[in-house]
Amino acid sequence: MKVRFNYADRKLNFSPKSILKELIRNIFTTEKIEADIIDYVFCSDEYLLGINRTALNHDYYTDIITFPLHEKGQPVLAEIYISLDRVKDNAMTHNNTYNEELSRVIAHGALHLCGYKDKTKNDIYLMREKEVFYIRGI
Repeated sequence: MKVRFNYADRKLNFSPKSILKELIRNIFTTEKIEADIIDYVFCSDEYLLGINRTALNHDYYTDIITFPLHEKGQPVLAEIYISLDRVKDNAMTHNNTYNEELSRVIAHGALHLCGYKDKTKNDIYLMREKEVFYIRGI
């Protein structure tokens, strides 16, 4: 499994990045989901808003958008876009550190690719439980 960090218009400020990549690999290994390549793209609010508008027809800021690019039954191939502006704001709003919030959002994207949803209250609860479980492991 290859995890790549890419930069649209924001640079990831986290060291060492290998900790985050290990978090992602641990999620896929523990969930028993085969993955090929996961590309994380770090960007600004405005960059991700443009993607949200054009790709999803949503006109609001978000912290993450996950695009699975693989066929069902094939190893996961995906692009995950993360607004570092949203991560920073959400960390302050939720009284988390930037690193904690970044780790949570990165885990959130990986969990979506493992089949977890966040549309219903029960889905959100399970997603949060999984996020906490995996983040505690780093």
